[in-house]
Amino acid sequence: MKRSIIRIDEEKCNGCGLCMTACAEGAIKVVNGKARLIAEKYCDGLGACLGECPQEAITIEEREADGFDERAVHAHLKEGQQADLSPHPHSSGCPSAKVMRWEADTASQSPPGRLPSTLSQWPVKLALVSPQASYFDGADLIVTADCVPFAYANFHQDFLKGRAVVIGCPKLDDVNFYQQKLVEIFRQFRQSNLKSVKVIHMEVPCCFGLQHLVKEALAQSGQDIPLDEVVIGIKGMQLKPSA
Repeated sequence: MKRSIIRIDEEKCNGCGLCMTACAEGAIKVVNGKARLIAEKYCDGLGACLGECPQEAITIEEREADGFDERAVHAHLKEGQQADLSPHPHSSGCPSAKVMRWEADTASQSPPGRLPSTLSQWPVKLALVSPQASYFDGADLIVTADCVPFAYANFHQDFLKGRAVVIGCPKLDDVNFYQQKLVEIFRQFRQSNLKSVKVIHMEVPCCFGLQHLVKEALAQSGQDIPLDEVVIGIKGMQLKPSA
């Protein structure tokens, strides 16, 4: 059958993986440093990935292709979520976007006098995370400005331990993209699964936009998930402690 489907120009592609995370159907993977359409039946041809490609390597074309198969997509995504549970999942995707989840129990690996990392997932950048990532299921979610862990020395122990996290900069990054990504996460994992959301941002004026976009994303998603806010001063103190 002839239909609309994506075309990836490998000459332009730099393997960043942003298209892969933007594709809700999981139709794209990075293989040997290049984005590839792994199966025609997974691509709906709507082109949600086009706007995320910084190289303009993706276009929509009309050609003979297998029909879009929604059931196959659901099975494919379910299989991918199961793979997320492995601490060392096998993937040929870009390392910056490869979804990983593990138990954060690294105390025995830390040198004496040093605190262990409590991070239990990858990736953490909001631009790279998949809305379907299994580490959001049943989680208390931290949405933090990326300057916070540098300013607040005890970030891992006070905030991150036992929680999922996404990070970004509301001043320098695409906040509309961030907001839509959060809407997808909130819709994917409703109140029964996503327990709470805590926004942590710096005291500088531009950083308060992070709290606003999370509130807007919650409103758009239609989900009633408990929301909390923490404000960190540039010298590392909590100006607005957690409720």
